[in-house]
Amino acid sequence: MGRIFSPGKLLLTSEYFVLDGALALAIPTKPGQEFFFEEIHDRNSEIIWQAYHQEKLWLSIKINYRNWTILDTNMETPAKFVVSVLQHVQDLSNIRFHKENSYFLKTNLQFPPDFGLGSSSTLMNNLAEWAEIDPFLLNGLALGGSGYDIAVAQEKSPILYQTLPENKIMRIEFDPGFKNELIFIHLNQKQDSRDGIALYRSKPRNNELIHELSEITKAVFLAKTIDELTLYMNRHELLISSFLGIETAKEKYFPQYGGFIKSLGAWGGDFVLASKFGDYKKYFSDRNFTRIFEWRDLVL
Repeated sequence: MGRIFSPGKLLLTSEYFVLDGALALAIPTKPGQEFFFEEIHDRNSEIIWQAYHQEKLWLSIKINYRNWTILDTNMETPAKFVVSVLQHVQDLSNIRFHKENSYFLKTNLQFPPDFGLGSSSTLMNNLAEWAEIDPFLLNGLALGGSGYDIAVAQEKSPILYQTLPENKIMRIEFDPGFKNELIFIHLNQKQDSRDGIALYRSKPRNNELIHELSEITKAVFLAKTIDELTLYMNRHELLISSFLGIETAKEKYFPQYGGFIKSLGAWGGDFVLASKFGDYKKYFSDRNFTRIFEWRDLVL
């Protein structure tokens, strides 16, 4: 049985504005998604699909791909999504789902689905690699978005990413000397990125802000000290908060915290990045935020 792996992702800068060409910095995570595959030489044209969350089965589907009917499943709605994605794979690929052979396909998401590390993007990248197709094209057809998460999954490396005037992906070394001063805290809820994008799209385009966030991204990449990073991250949060008209994660949850707090990705859930300050573990756990990760434990 073959295996493909794609890492998860964290977007450190230019959330939302990456959609309109702002330069963004994104990093891969150690947990990601595995994809196991086996082709069975029969004439049944069936797909047995099993999806696991941290080794626990949550979705099973039996599909006839001659007419794309669901023969059996334990959950109808996610099964329909999988079928729609696999139909795109068939349309784009020259090697998958064109014979009468059957397939056993298994996915294993290594992180909780509420972490927001890219359960969909890692799936798209794994399927694209297996089917020998363009992952950005598959993702565009199935989900949309800026594609930075696909780029991280594909490169398995920190990247600088920009969508306009065309997609640009730059693999970089990003291993800040002050990384031991940084932590990630999960906010105990999953944020729907589509809702965040809808709010962003309701605002007028701001080219000056796109430029400023791109400059902040460059500064974050080149930062040599935690004090420099704190300055850039606080500025970044202020700009996004002002544009969206919503309070920052620090204002909402951690107003007395002495370090910086930076939202990652869609605001309102998933992870934040913070600098260590005082007895930070007690500070966050006293407020019921107990999922705290060191940089070395989460970043690939």
